Amino acid sequence: HSDILESMIIKLYSKGVTTREIADLIEKMYGSHYSPAQVSNISKQMIPKVEAYHKRKLSDKFFCVYLDATYLPLRRETFEREAVYIAIGIKPNGHKEVIDYCIAPSENIEVWTDMLQNMKSRGLKQVELFLSDGVVGMKTALARTYPKAHFQRCLVHVMRNICAKVRVDDREKIMNEFKQVHQQTSKKEAAAVLHKFYARWNKAYSNVIKGLKEIEPDLLVFYNYPKQ
Repeated sequence: HSDILESMIIKLYSKGVTTREIADLIEKMYGSHYSPAQVSNISKQMIPKVEAYHKRKLSDKFFCVYLDATYLPLRRETFEREAVYIAIGIKPNGHKEVIDYCIAPSENIEVWTDMLQNMKSRGLKQVELFLSDGVVGMKTALARTYPKAHFQRCLVHVMRNICAKVRVDDREKIMNEFKQVHQQTSKKEAAAVLHKFYARWNKAYSNVIKGLKEIEPDLLVFYNYPKQ
C-alpha cells in the first residue's frame, strides 16, 4: 500500500503537481493523510535520478539540436519565473531526445556556453545543424564549441519579432507572406520569395527589413538538407 502511494506521489511530483495538491489528492482517494512535508520527503527520491540524468554519457552524434529557453514559475522564497534552458536533439535515424536542461534566473549567453561545453565534455562531439532564436552571442558560442556545425535561425522566433514591430492591421498579411519563405521546394525559390518580401514591405517597415537582411545568411540554411 505504501509503495504504491509513494510511486504515485513521485509520478505526480514529476508532472509538476504541488506537494499540497498531492497531499489533498491522496487523502480524498485513499483516506490516508500525508502532509505536504511528507510528500516533499518522498519526492526527494527523484533528486539522485535527476543528478544521474545530468551526468549521463551522451551520444557522440546528433544530426540537429534545438536550443531554446522558456520561463516557468518556480518556487524559491516565493514563486518566481526563471529561465529553463533546453537542448533537444534529433539523431540521424530521426529519434528525438532531450539532451539536457538547466535552470537560471534569466537567459544569457554565459549559461548557454557552459551548457554547450558540458554537452561536449559528456560525449556529444559532433552536431551538423543547430537551431536557435536570436539570443546575443549564440552564433559565436556555437562556433567556439562546435566549429564544424551550421546554424539556422528559428523562423518561429523571427516571425514573433516581426509581429511585435508591425501594425496590428498588417500582421496577418505579413505573416502569411513570410511563411512562404519556408514552404518552397528549393533555397533559390525561398531566397526569391524573401527578397520579394523585402521589396513589398521596406517602405512601411524599413527597420524590420533591415534587421532581416542582417540575419539573412542564417534564415535559409535548412534548405541545404533533404526535405525529410
